[in-house]
Amino acid sequence: MSSGWTWTYDHYEPERERLVEALCTLGNGRFATRGSAPECTADTTHYPGTYLAGCYDRRPSVVAGERVENEDLVNLPNWTLLRYRCLPDEGPPGRWLTPDSDELRHSDVRLDLRTGVLTRRLFFEDSRGRGLRVSHLRLVHMGDAGLAAQRTLFRAYGWSGAVEVLSLLDGGITNSGVERYRHLDGRHLVDHRTGFAAGGVARISCRTADPGIGIAMAVRTVTRPARPAREAATETGTAQTYRVPVVPRRSAMVVKTMALCSSTDRPAGDPLTAAVGMLARAPSFPRLLAAHTAAWRRVWEQGELDVPGEAGRVLRLHVFHLLQTLSPHTARLDVGAPARGLHGEAYRGHVFWDELFVLPYLDLHFPEVARALLMYRHRRLPAALEAARLAGREGAMYPWQSASSGREETQALHLNPRSGRWLPDHSHLQRHVGSAVAYNVWRYAQATGDRGFLHSAGAEILLEVARHWAGTAVFDTARERYRIRGVVGPDEYHDAYPDAATPGIDDNAYTNVTAAWVLARGLDLLGELPDARRCELSERLSLDDAELARWEDVSRRMYVPFHRGVVSQFEGYGDLAELDWEAYRQRYGDIRRLDRILEAEGDTVNRYQASKQADTLMLGYLFRTRELRDLFARLRCPLDDEVWRATVTYYLRRTSHGSTLSSLVHGWVLARQRGADAWRYCEEALLADVADVQGGTTGEGIHLGAMAGTVDLVERGITGLEAGPDGLRVAPVVLAQIPRFTFTLCCGGHRGVRVRMMPGRLAVRVPPSPEGPLAVVLPGDRRVTVPPGQERWFRL
Repeated sequence: MSSGWTWTYDHYEPERERLVEALCTLGNGRFATRGSAPECTADTTHYPGTYLAGCYDRRPSVVAGERVENEDLVNLPNWTLLRYRCLPDEGPPGRWLTPDSDELRHSDVRLDLRTGVLTRRLFFEDSRGRGLRVSHLRLVHMGDAGLAAQRTLFRAYGWSGAVEVLSLLDGGITNSGVERYRHLDGRHLVDHRTGFAAGGVARISCRTADPGIGIAMAVRTVTRPARPAREAATETGTAQTYRVPVVPRRSAMVVKTMALCSSTDRPAGDPLTAAVGMLARAPSFPRLLAAHTAAWRRVWEQGELDVPGEAGRVLRLHVFHLLQTLSPHTARLDVGAPARGLHGEAYRGHVFWDELFVLPYLDLHFPEVARALLMYRHRRLPAALEAARLAGREGAMYPWQSASSGREETQALHLNPRSGRWLPDHSHLQRHVGSAVAYNVWRYAQATGDRGFLHSAGAEILLEVARHWAGTAVFDTARERYRIRGVVGPDEYHDAYPDAATPGIDDNAYTNVTAAWVLARGLDLLGELPDARRCELSERLSLDDAELARWEDVSRRMYVPFHRGVVSQFEGYGDLAELDWEAYRQRYGDIRRLDRILEAEGDTVNRYQASKQADTLMLGYLFRTRELRDLFARLRCPLDDEVWRATVTYYLRRTSHGSTLSSLVHGWVLARQRGADAWRYCEEALLADVADVQGGTTGEGIHLGAMAGTVDLVERGITGLEAGPDGLRVAPVVLAQIPRFTFTLCCGGHRGVRVRMMPGRLAVRVPPSPEGPLAVVLPGDRRVTVPPGQERWFRL
């Protein structure tokens, strides 16, 4: 399927086309276009899509008799659409050709990861032996974030005549890419205006229904040989028809260049005027391609990860899609990290906690982008404060699902496609997302040394999240511990106790422990702030000694449940029934979505010790063994290696891995403790999207957190790497399947630091720089330095 820097599909399979579209999406951090066939509109096989980062729209729908609202990432007008048919000199016109035509003899798709170029090649032949070879080359410009282009070459075999080409700009688009959402209103674009400008330019403007973001596209179509167009406009689109002559041994060409502008662009202006002006300045396709290729080269220099073998090819694809979703252009936008990338409509394009898995890579490679994602959270701090106030709580209560405004966007109902029933959705009770936001703030500052951010916007986030946890925790006099009740943990399966009238479970270990961690870091942060800033924040937040004393107390006396010698996922987890895992595997095969299976049977997963994904074990992902041990010691809950290993083993046997993040976390945790099954889980995480292990979900959008997490597994997990105030700390673990690799990072004021891992050896190269030597801490607390302009090798 892949080799080197290319990702290839060597034949056309309608059943996997949506997977191909998602994995061949092209983007530049501002917008992305799915890798769909230019010949096709949306149907059960094909789904074109172009998505602008941060462009959401809210629509009401009636579901199961209830009115619900959903805010969705909007599918924009389709600029790639190009239809064609053969007009031979001898004989009648041919049929309009697509990959689904009977005349198709060969088709392949090639994604060049080095240059961000997608090539689709098709060969058609009719019953009289007349052939037509078609080659589409597409790019979404990484240098100029408003431009994209598509070049199509036609070559005739055994005939002469013309190819009739329809260059279309289609604004009659709805969000219909996810079957589960078919009951929801997907009409997001209104007030279309279409027309033409000089030079073969088609144009369209529209807006989202609410809040009314203006969208404009201008598309220039050029043919070679040059031919005039017959132009026609409808209410929602434009069509330009060309008759392009073709003869054997000579190619004809059609190039579409597109400019995309919106009312959210800065500086502000009319989007249509801006798009037409941008297109007028856009160079020819060869120059566009050259500039785009050069821009990708610069991005790869900063984002490099080189791992030999098939694992390395998959990891390179993961880095590619991460960089297309969150590129240096993202640093200038007010957007979060969409859990499914800009690759489709699953999860409605919302922002979850997945940045927890994405930011570590960005911290090391693109710190400005990481900072921008944290500023997205800071700008929505007022919404989090208001959410807490309305719930009768203090501090900041971040939403489980976020989009444009920062309000809670989690759906009230979700569909079980197995039973066809709409069910209450309580996942908004995953309050642990606030700890993830605070954790990301702290880790970013540690990795980058950006104390300016930590002491300003970062402090405001972290302290308000800490205040929320201190106010949410309730003291249990019988246990002499603080408890957090009525939540849902990362597992997501357990949203209530069996037969309970109200949703939520009590004392989720992950939620409680991370809340205690946030409180401790809040106190640390107040201790390191300059006096003036500390006084300013204390006055603005009305922080007094009594409240800070409560923070200290809660951070040390948070309740953590245990049962049978392991950390309990939540209070009462050990009292739930055991599931007959083998019986369910024999009956259903794939039981990743065990919750849906049990609900369809009239049962509920709430009755069983069965988890969708890593929950308690997430603690082993966030914290190294030493950190975890110290954290539990602060809580006066001793956690030695034996208890933690028993905990890992316990939950491994009781997890269905219904999320792509689950295998990643289990692989990471096992790699850290050198578990025998580490690679099995790591490999499943690597293949989660490319093999579509969740059974059709990748076609709805990639899993950005899992992709980024696998990259981070190599860069930080295997190396044991930690960038911090004392430099670069490494404590490698052995994963035999990935024994050697190279990557670059930013650390200690240096950019382009290259780390090379070999069995038993480590090399660090620091590029020439006016900065001082880079400190490196090796296993055994051996401290060395690497001067700028030098590379040094170390034995491990």
